[in-house]
Amino acid sequence: MPQPSRQPRKRIILGAFLSGVNHHTVWSAPEAGSQIAFSSFQHLAQTAERGKFDFFFLAEGLAIRERLGQFFDQDVVGRPDTLPVLAALAGVTEHLGLVGTINATFNEPYELARQLSSLDHLSGGRAGWNVVTSFDAFTGQNFRRGGFLDRNDRYVRADEFIHVARQLWDSWPEDAIVADKESGRFLRAEHAEAGRFAFSGKQFEISGRFTTPRSPQGRPVVLQAGVSPHGRDFAAARADAIFSPYHRLDEARDFYRDIHRRAAAAGRPPGAVKLLPSATFVLGDTEAEAVERQREIARTQVTGRTAQILLESVWNRDLSGYDPDGPLPDVEPEVNGPKVIQGRATIHQDARQTVAEWRELAEAKGYSLRELAIHLYSRTEFVGTPEQVADRLDSFVQNDGSDGFILGSHLTPTGLDEFVDRVIPLLQERGSVRTEYTGTTLRDHLGLPPG
Repeated sequence: MPQPSRQPRKRIILGAFLSGVNHHTVWSAPEAGSQIAFSSFQHLAQTAERGKFDFFFLAEGLAIRERLGQFFDQDVVGRPDTLPVLAALAGVTEHLGLVGTINATFNEPYELARQLSSLDHLSGGRAGWNVVTSFDAFTGQNFRRGGFLDRNDRYVRADEFIHVARQLWDSWPEDAIVADKESGRFLRAEHAEAGRFAFSGKQFEISGRFTTPRSPQGRPVVLQAGVSPHGRDFAAARADAIFSPYHRLDEARDFYRDIHRRAAAAGRPPGAVKLLPSATFVLGDTEAEAVERQREIARTQVTGRTAQILLESVWNRDLSGYDPDGPLPDVEPEVNGPKVIQGRATIHQDARQTVAEWRELAEAKGYSLRELAIHLYSRTEFVGTPEQVADRLDSFVQNDGSDGFILGSHLTPTGLDEFVDRVIPLLQERGSVRTEYTGTTLRDHLGLPPG
């Protein structure tokens, strides 16, 4: 990697995620723990806090995935709802931010804004909301609204949703509440209208009084992902932090610059948006040991059956008759038929083009069906000795590939332990990771202004 510029060293933002809604978790490992027990969430969160991470992150799964009408048995299912887990973690951590993925398509602004504001109060200002959208009718069946939204309309709803939520959070002035030891808390007379709101738009028409006073950090931190031009504009204008999908430095730097250009065009000051790709790691005492360990983990994550199912989501055909250790299927994807896999996010929009590219890759590399699936779906960003991983991670951030990473592991809940024990001290020595928390809110941790 190129050497970083002579600008001041950036502090690396670190999030920790529990991989509980996809095939990456090696649940069959003897040392693997529960995906549901609170002890698993507690262990990972407290480990992240011991490593002076900025926040703990939970993804979302709103429906049990299906394959040909049956449970999608290669995925982890059954994880509890996000907000109760984060609220419980607020009681066993002191500094760590608590970020949850909540869908803007299937929720309502008043209820969700109140829940997030409550979490912010309970945690002393550590709440964050990763805004996601959906046009998936399969998932929508679980909700009264259903999956009626067009692909573009989901951003219209999400943009309006965030606007309304911020209006609700801002409806209480900071000094509206007075605390008194004898009489409790009461509303100052000059702020008798605190909490009043009214909004009329294309998606929402609501009015009333917001019951939750302004939270310790003003507003919960908002995270968002967006790769399309529309998605980039939406995230750059609304989000405090953005999930970057890029791990190659050249692509990541282009995305970094593009987002900051769009944020400036939206009238936002420099540094108002942080970019954070997800990443995984594998450590070894030598690089060769780490590489071999990563190879073993990948083959455990992607069994032959898992490989078939992962590729079925693009082929949209039953591939169970194809040998996982043989060549790629010789049939074209079915683009118009009913979906073989339901409830899994659609990443590849043009199935025929994707399959053509995969065939070229498989031919060039000599990949079997399973080897291609491993290459596509089990890529580990940081593999090496602790020193190598620390250097590569730090160099990526210092060269503006991102502002940090959201790190996960194949092993629940103890996978992050060795990163905290072996890599964090090296990053602290070079001044890239804090040695102590200096702020109290998630906005403080991320270097963001009050909401």
